[in-house]
Amino acid sequence: MSLLVLGLILFLGVHSVSIVARPWRDATMARLGEGPWKGLYSLVSLVGFVLIIYGYGLARQSPVVLYTPPMALRHVAMLLMLPVFVLLLAAYLPGRIQRAAKHPMLLATKFWALAHLLANGMLADVLLFGGFLAWAVADRIAVKRRPAKAYAQGSTVNDVLAVLGGLVIYGVFVLWAH
Repeated sequence: MSLLVLGLILFLGVHSVSIVARPWRDATMARLGEGPWKGLYSLVSLVGFVLIIYGYGLARQSPVVLYTPPMALRHVAMLLMLPVFVLLLAAYLPGRIQRAAKHPMLLATKFWALAHLLANGMLADVLLFGGFLAWAVADRIAVKRRPAKAYAQGSTVNDVLAVLGGLVIYGVFVLWAH
């Protein structure tokens, strides 16, 4: 469990620097340069991500049950997962979906985390998905306090690609990859 927690601290911690210490982040990036800052950021993120995956796998070998969700919540979770991949693609494909969601990746993270919290009641699940949900909510609040982001006009084609691509990826995950 400790590797999962360490991974979450590293991964979510580095992703929270702009939430809790934006002036420090900006000063450090200016001092180091954008390339080295991004390299360090990426390295810490990667180490955290690997520890999350490995730690989660280890934690699931000795499960600690916190709650047992009713079977019906698995169906709710599947429904909540439907927009996740569409939103993830929309984060990179400018269009109406991106403008309407404002921060589609954060919204996708919230849906993903909530869906998994509804369907899983082990301690490792609550730490992982609860941690990501709390981070996404905090980051969304922080983003609201920053100057408004200008979104590219985008195109309807991008929206169609996001929807179709997202549904295909969802289908792959449901049928084979999860």
